[in-house]
Amino acid sequence: MASVVFRDRVDGGRRLAETLGHLRDVDDLVVLGLPRGGVVVAAEVARELSAPLDVLVVRKLGFPGHEELALGAVASGGAIVLNDDVLAAAGLDEAELQRRAEGRQQAVIEMERRLRGDRPALDLGGRTAVLVDDGLATGATMRVAVVAARRAGADRVVVAAPVASPEAVRTLEGLADEVVCLAVPTNLRAVGMHYRDFSTVEEDDVRRLLV
Repeated sequence: MASVVFRDRVDGGRRLAETLGHLRDVDDLVVLGLPRGGVVVAAEVARELSAPLDVLVVRKLGFPGHEELALGAVASGGAIVLNDDVLAAAGLDEAELQRRAEGRQQAVIEMERRLRGDRPALDLGGRTAVLVDDGLATGATMRVAVVAARRAGADRVVVAAPVASPEAVRTLEGLADEVVCLAVPTNLRAVGMHYRDFSTVEEDDVRRLLV
């Protein structure tokens, strides 16, 4: 698929929503954005589909001493996905892995509290959940989001993003009920290269969108 450049995340969200128009009449639809940039995209999708918006927080579980290398990720509700190859190289015993996972899960809980305040998470039981991010490079973050949505009782899970790598799409097609991406460049070097404006999204921006 040819490369597509979006003006910004709002533009990406509006164009993504057009492609998701077939969901407009789905009962019990909910849109969940992955913070922080994914929530900006998700807000446009939710608005166009007349669906409620919430946040689904995911945090990477880093390799000791090399935190940028992901052992896996944890998400809202205690969901966890592990990268077995990296985990084997790390040589962590189960107790240490559990300790690190619990620490990251606490970070998820704290971010949810900062973003939502006292509002409870939307109930996903029996609903169609559209999980939205601003881009999917490896798909690792979205993988754990799908697991979290399933664990929370979602009946159907749709993954959506303006841009994704072919590898991410293939991986997620095996996990979600539907994957919708507008641009799937053969060599996705960086998600931000597909946006003219890929400015940092602050937590205050996310809070305003979730009100």
